[in-house]
Amino acid sequence: MTDTAKLILGDQTIELPVIVGTEGEKAIDITNLRAKTGYITYDPGFGNTGSCKSAITFIDGEKGILRYRGVPIEQFVEHPNFIEVAWLLIFGRFPKKEELERFSALLTEYAPLHEAMKHHFEGFPVDAPPMAILSAMINTLSCFEPQFSKFEDDEAFEQAAAKLISKVRTIAAYSYRRSRGLPFMYPDPKRRYCSNFLHMMFSMPYSDYEVPAEIEDALNLVLILHADHEQNCSTSTVRMVGSSRANLFASCAAGVCALWGPLHGGANVAVIEMLEAMHKGGLTPEQCLKMAKDKDSGFRLMGFGHRVYKNFDPRARILKEQCDKVLATLGVKDPLLDIARKLEELALQDPYFVERKLYPNVDFYSGIIMRALKIPLNMFTVMFAIGRLPGWIAQWKEQHDDPTNRIARPRQIYTGPTKRDYVPMDQR
Repeated sequence: MTDTAKLILGDQTIELPVIVGTEGEKAIDITNLRAKTGYITYDPGFGNTGSCKSAITFIDGEKGILRYRGVPIEQFVEHPNFIEVAWLLIFGRFPKKEELERFSALLTEYAPLHEAMKHHFEGFPVDAPPMAILSAMINTLSCFEPQFSKFEDDEAFEQAAAKLISKVRTIAAYSYRRSRGLPFMYPDPKRRYCSNFLHMMFSMPYSDYEVPAEIEDALNLVLILHADHEQNCSTSTVRMVGSSRANLFASCAAGVCALWGPLHGGANVAVIEMLEAMHKGGLTPEQCLKMAKDKDSGFRLMGFGHRVYKNFDPRARILKEQCDKVLATLGVKDPLLDIARKLEELALQDPYFVERKLYPNVDFYSGIIMRALKIPLNMFTVMFAIGRLPGWIAQWKEQHDDPTNRIARPRQIYTGPTKRDYVPMDQR
């Protein structure tokens, strides 16, 4: 017998079905609530609202669990391969050897941009925000690939996914080169995904940028750990736009715009800005931790704690180890990174933070890694977008394949004036 929940409204009792997920998550199905009662639910921020059923990502914030298609993220550490994880997320299973080779070959083939697209970069101011360029150029990309406005079969979808995942790093690298007045570097077909991106970012026509294996692995893991995170703001935006049957490119461009917000994709930027403020102001980590405990100080410790994870962020555990490897490999001497490591050390020993489970999160460590790689601050959120793209594509596909999909149309509680008459200009 299916469980039901009972809702009492005055003298009326309504039975509502209960849905149980594969990990035991429970939800009350209110699909027909308005039709039966005239009532809607009120949930600002949708923190208690399930907008969809999804088989892609599972999170248990209390236990610090994150799994992609059932696979714990910790199992991707030994042999980090962002492209393999992208395939897993999008198609729901691990690729066979020939499938991964074919997909990788498509990424290599599709990495260059149409030569005409290069001229579009010239239309942006040199100091234009890279996220604005990224969103605009993903939309522009759809103009050069009109055949992907609709998909006739799985092969066409695979090609579209490969084009987006491949070209997004080229667009990102070109936007950086444009901002520095540097010549564009064509993708190198002999390099793998992450190495190729760093090549397009930092190589010069007379000097190739060499990427140590430790750095390539670390960047693979940074992207893997950002690849999907359930129904966050940008992913929900992709689904919202996609629910109208907007094409994949338009939906992902909208996701970029949502990710641009400082409360979402800008969190690792805030970590570095905090460290810069500490350094310029001469504040010690000890002083900052003391200020963070004082509610009246106005100081906020960035990169600690997480809205979803009430325990240690599982992504942070992985990136902490990678952070140590990156700094050791590069031998970086940076006062901001020294402050960050001391801040981390003190916070993990401080009962105030430990008891409240305010541990360093993924943004804390990803910000440190990207600064060590000399990726500029305004490119941090772009890196987040590159990593999150497979998740957006997977979510768009899952929704697109669902025959019960309906256009998203939230309701509201109107609080404006009641009916009133138009007032002519001479009587106002």
